[in-house]
Amino acid sequence: MISSIHAIDVHAHFGDYQRVENLELANGFSSADAETVVRRARDSNVVVTIASPLSGLMPRGLADSVQGNLEAAEVIDATPGMLQWVIVNPLQPETYKQAADMLRRPKCVGIKLHPEEHKYSIAEHGHRLFEFASELNAVVLIHSGDSNSLPADILPFANTFSNVSVILAHLGNGGAAMGDPTLQVRAVQESKHGNVFTDTSSARSLLPGLIEWGTREIGSDRILFGTDTPLYHVAMQRIRIDRADISDDDKMRILRGNSVDLWSAELFEGNEPC
Repeated sequence: MISSIHAIDVHAHFGDYQRVENLELANGFSSADAETVVRRARDSNVVVTIASPLSGLMPRGLADSVQGNLEAAEVIDATPGMLQWVIVNPLQPETYKQAADMLRRPKCVGIKLHPEEHKYSIAEHGHRLFEFASELNAVVLIHSGDSNSLPADILPFANTFSNVSVILAHLGNGGAAMGDPTLQVRAVQESKHGNVFTDTSSARSLLPGLIEWGTREIGSDRILFGTDTPLYHVAMQRIRIDRADISDDDKMRILRGNSVDLWSAELFEGNEPC
């Protein structure tokens, strides 16, 4: 049974969502502490969750990524079943050194970039960011599909720094509600070194046909399972893959196999909750 696969979620968060002004209830729906994130994941047989702190990303343009990273290191070290993305924000230059230090920690596995929340253009800052990631041989997860983070603008840096594995977050995200759903897939197709992937964390992945189309276009080995939890419910994202109209082998690649290849089986097996 596909539901028995121990899935790995490469795109998650924890903490307080801070987006909807003056609507505390609505913000609360998309908020959760690390313990709740892991509990919900475990209920859907997602055994490892790679997360960044919402406090390092929000409020938009005002977040303190340095403090967010410090919070994440402490919380994630104490949370079985969770690993850390360290946030690098070029508008907070101290995050570069902080990331270099944190990536030496066993539970910190890569760099998180979010041009939209931090309000900078990847076209302007991408060379230094990817050069830095290349120096550390780091995996990069980057928000993609909006004006500051178009996959086509990210691609030249991925092609220049071929040792950086790049996950273009949010398969199907094309900005506005009816934006172009092909942006991430086209970037993967145009990449030169096989180092560009996408993840399933977009709300658009729930559309009938998108996961299936993406798998046909780029192959399941370029798609990783991501949920964007707690913004979305992990069970909803998990069952979308379990019930997708693709082969069981494709589902296994997306849910776990590609992450194991990108990092290692030992990393995930050593961090699964007891």
